[in-house]
Amino acid sequence: MAPSLAVGSLTFLFAILWGGPLIKYLRGHGIGEQIRIDGPRSHKVKTGTPTMGGIMIIGPIITITLSLLLVDRALLSLAPELLSGVEKLIGLSILLPLGTLVAYGVLGGLDDMRAIVSRREAIATGQDPSKIGKKGFIARLKFVWQVIIATIAALALHSLLGLRGVGIPTIPRFIDLGFWYIPAAIFIIVGFSNAINLTDGLDGLAGGTSAIAFVAYGIIAYLQGQAYLALFCFIVVGAVLAFLWFNAYPAQLFMGDAGSLALGATLGVVALMTGQWLLLPIVGIVFVAETMSVIMQVSYFKLTKGRRIFKMSPLHHHFELLGWSEVQVVQRFWLVAMLAAMLGIALALI
Repeated sequence: MAPSLAVGSLTFLFAILWGGPLIKYLRGHGIGEQIRIDGPRSHKVKTGTPTMGGIMIIGPIITITLSLLLVDRALLSLAPELLSGVEKLIGLSILLPLGTLVAYGVLGGLDDMRAIVSRREAIATGQDPSKIGKKGFIARLKFVWQVIIATIAALALHSLLGLRGVGIPTIPRFIDLGFWYIPAAIFIIVGFSNAINLTDGLDGLAGGTSAIAFVAYGIIAYLQGQAYLALFCFIVVGAVLAFLWFNAYPAQLFMGDAGSLALGATLGVVALMTGQWLLLPIVGIVFVAETMSVIMQVSYFKLTKGRRIFKMSPLHHHFELLGWSEVQVVQRFWLVAMLAAMLGIALALI
């Protein structure tokens, strides 16, 4: 655990150094967020805040993880007696969650850029960009690419790493799902990719709850003896905390799809690698609640031809319209996430 915490701290310091220059660059190139016209009025002042902050998270994770791998391989070739065990400093299997992070980050980044281009085109033609919404990829096209990437990751988990089981509290052995592990893995990866994307709507909300979830799975991985996976989780935590330094209210930088899609999919892969992915809806209870609020709102609206369950979805906007301040919503959701993470770790130990 000591190396994991130390490397996580190093990642934080590395990431935070380029936060300021990144914000300056994004602002200078007009890479800003467009706020929903039907959203809370208090959010209008956020229009133009630099987005695609996921770059600030993904870049340091890639740099630190690959650096550790290179050092590990160098030590193995030059002085193998200095290291012992199969995984050494960090296992090659960690390339799977890293690859998932990068693939979903690229997909989300392209979606962010497409939305920015649409906003610029609207301004150029004299339209009000706040009235056109976010014009990224067609939802179905983005979903297809999410499924393709998730399928590759699921096949790698199943075939390369030999994972095909699920842990159930009170049952000492993992239950082998065989082939059915693959569709379950795809559902987990795609589902949580979109869940964190829906949660990303308030300053510090998606980042804080994501960091808590990765801490929980880092601890679970460590308790299982998967030191390399725990190390990767805390590298992610360090990068996300650095992002939160600039994303705390009032935010100077937004995560964008580049960050939210990547973090959600990677969290799904990490949970699958521990085998404790049935606990993910508990550890990530905020993400599940946000997603379910959207599903319930849309379904009820269609069934009743215009009536609503919530004042607005996702769920965080509902509480804002009830009178909670943005900071209250975020901090209370963090508290829920912490308690849920504690419960998830406890259940993983049973």
